[in-house]
Amino acid sequence: MSSYNFLKDSKRSPHWQGFYLSDHTAALNQQNQQLNAVYVPRPQQSLAVITEVLADAYQRQQPVTIQLKTVDQNNRHLPDITTLIHGYNANDIVIDADRFIPLQEIRNVAFKNTEKL
Repeated sequence: MSSYNFLKDSKRSPHWQGFYLSDHTAALNQQNQQLNAVYVPRPQQSLAVITEVLADAYQRQQPVTIQLKTVDQNNRHLPDITTLIHGYNANDIVIDADRFIPLQEIRNVAFKNTEKL
């Protein structure tokens, strides 16, 4: 008799488990894509070129894409940073939310609208 009640109740209950599973699977797939993404290293620019592009971007308030020298534990480059330059000094630039990036950590910088996608 208890198995009859179980089956009867399960037919009336909403089937939310499938929705939760598909959302979870989609989130895991997206996380996997991010972890497996390969960011091709762009050429190392000289400090003179980097500072020239950054100063121009700051003056014109144009967004830039920055590739850092930093790599992950698998020796892969991190995702590029696309941002406006909010300020700079002799050693650092200031980007979103007062985040400082040392100029020595920048591998490559380019105006966002001139990059090849």
